[in-house]
Amino acid sequence: MRFAKGHGTGNDFVILPDPDGALPVTADLVRRLCDRRFGLGGDGVLRVVRAAKHPDAAHLAGEAEWFMDYHNADGSLSEMCGNGVRVFARYLTDTGLVTAATFPIATRAGVVTALAGADEITVDMVRPVLGPRSNAREHRTGRDFAGTSVSVGNPHLVCAADDLDGLDLTAPPGYDHGLFPDGVNVEFVAPAEPVEGRDVHVRMRVYERGSGETWSCGSGACAVAAVALHDAGIPHGFVAVDLPGGRLTVAIAADRCVLSGPAVIVATGELTL
Repeated sequence: MRFAKGHGTGNDFVILPDPDGALPVTADLVRRLCDRRFGLGGDGVLRVVRAAKHPDAAHLAGEAEWFMDYHNADGSLSEMCGNGVRVFARYLTDTGLVTAATFPIATRAGVVTALAGADEITVDMVRPVLGPRSNAREHRTGRDFAGTSVSVGNPHLVCAADDLDGLDLTAPPGYDHGLFPDGVNVEFVAPAEPVEGRDVHVRMRVYERGSGETWSCGSGACAVAAVALHDAGIPHGFVAVDLPGGRLTVAIAADRCVLSGPAVIVATGELTL
């Protein structure tokens, strides 16, 4: 089985080229691939398959040739992954599967548009929609953190935190299962020093459903940016989001949300199962 390995600000993925949808990608296989001691290691698996060849994306084949079949590290499916779709876009351009600078990608959250640059990949994401307030509970201290639910094609809970470094994210935070029946990505956010050219600058840590704490989360950065602008009373603007793996930039306008940051393919090879 051929593979590639890539990351976006430390959010890393195993990439499986499977244009015709022939690989039996099971939850067990995904867990084995993502195991950091016995497999290749990753926060998830990106299967590169033509939309027309996958039952979850065949209805989008008229809009996008390629479908990002994304699986979390525990084998579960996810609707969207902001860093994943940027790494997916990098793989398509690096391998020549796509030659245009701007191109569509089908996801379970719909079709997004990618713009490939030399250093960064920019994706026109699903615009975040703010929902009701809710709390997340840190497992070690039992402390509740007030937050805002956000949909970016997948569910998020954005919580303000005064001490990011002191959080214990070795286990999933507690949350309202009635509000998030399919689980939720929980982001903890603190303000940071102003950055020139950005309306808001924040720091963030995230616990991703199905993967645990990751070094970065692109859709989470979009959710955080939307809440940060809302809380600052700014309807539209630019937000710098610093994560353990690096910086992402989010631009939110009336009808769109644009995520930008580095995306790198670090290895290719053959896997022996």
